[in-house]
Amino acid sequence: MTPVSAAPERAGRAPALLAVLMPAVLVTVVASDMVNLMLPSVGAEFGASEAELAWIVTGFLLVFSIGIPFYGRVSDRMSLRRLFAFALVTFAAGNLVCALAPNLLVLVAGRVVTGVGAAALPVLSIIAITRLLPESARAMGIGVVSAATGVGAAAGPALGGGIGQFLGWRALFWLVLAVAAVLLPVAWRVLPGESPEGAHRFDLLGGVFLGLGAGLVLFGVTQAQVAGFAAPSSWGSLLAAVAAIALFGWRTARAALPFVPPALFANRVYRAAVVVALLAMIVNLGGLVLVPLLVVDVNGLAPGEGALVMIPAGVAVAVLSPVIGRLADRAGTRSLVLGGLAVMGSSALVLSTFTGGTSVLPAGAGMLGLAVGFIFVITPLISAAAGALPPEQAGVGLGILQGAQFLGAGTGPALFGVLVTARLHSDAVNPLHTGAGGAYSDAFLAMAAIVVPAALVAYRMRRTAG
Repeated sequence: MTPVSAAPERAGRAPALLAVLMPAVLVTVVASDMVNLMLPSVGAEFGASEAELAWIVTGFLLVFSIGIPFYGRVSDRMSLRRLFAFALVTFAAGNLVCALAPNLLVLVAGRVVTGVGAAALPVLSIIAITRLLPESARAMGIGVVSAATGVGAAAGPALGGGIGQFLGWRALFWLVLAVAAVLLPVAWRVLPGESPEGAHRFDLLGGVFLGLGAGLVLFGVTQAQVAGFAAPSSWGSLLAAVAAIALFGWRTARAALPFVPPALFANRVYRAAVVVALLAMIVNLGGLVLVPLLVVDVNGLAPGEGALVMIPAGVAVAVLSPVIGRLADRAGTRSLVLGGLAVMGSSALVLSTFTGGTSVLPAGAGMLGLAVGFIFVITPLISAAAGALPPEQAGVGLGILQGAQFLGAGTGPALFGVLVTARLHSDAVNPLHTGAGGAYSDAFLAMAAIVVPAALVAYRMRRTAG
């Protein structure tokens, strides 16, 4: 791995580096969510069904979840400058195709190309921070990038609904394209061009099995949201995912240089970080998707108005994220993670109990708690995992961690969407819920339940982790 001293001096300066990484991650997350509220407009223009429109989101998420571990692994062999430039060019090209798409097929193809580029930006940003910043500034840098992720997830639907409503859905892709074009020359100047030292070959076939397994899981879950788990496209994909993951394990045990070194998961801190990040992201993204839908479906708000309930959460994440990493040195990673999970679980219970009435304030308050709790979980987790990994495992390790995080982002909303659909005409399980929207109450209650195993795993982390 390239030592910090070997990188160009400008790349080691936190302000210059973060000035590239933060907007890159922000625009990536915004791009993944911005089209959700505009799908009806796209469907009206192209005459597409709901199942066909789902591919606009699914196509992006599939290649996104598959690509993240690959970029993490390749970063151990290629320079950050070249990888980042390739990602931005591909990302921009995909958005150009989307902006000019004459039909739905071309639009979906553009989203797939966009996902190929977007998959690199979050994981390469974390890797750049761990390689190029001194240890004293690393936690702050991870916090800033985490803030970009949180703000982007909260702002994506609002920007998509607002800009799309006034300028049309194509304007969203032109805007993202412009941001990528501006970032490209700056990233080329700031990031180092040297390849990591001591790079080794790795087993590509094992990576294919891993990516195939992750993609099939995501596809099976999203198909369940459209057609139910009984549909062959859903259970068949999930069954194939199990087979692909089994082949990945078989290949890992036999390859001389496996795609994922088995020693990686012998690290207790890292192993716990992957599990907790996956479960916490399932809950966080479930809330980010369901809360706006709740206030639109139950409270009768317009899509643009519904997205406004996310603004307090985005502001809180932007303010808190840069300082949370430093708190881990005082309170310990485990304490912050457990505290964050407690806030997430409590906020999910608030959403399950008090939403569905005439006021949208409980929805905004619950989403604020989910977002703040999540940022207290994910920032110290990433910092602890980065510090626990040896240099030769950092690229692949952080790639797997980010992949688990965004796999949760893809599967969480789909799983809770299936639950809402199944419980649409049933009374809420939560006996304290008295308003409308009982199906949403059940989904939020399920989120609170998912927090429990995440807390049990986090509790087993070393008190001094990070």
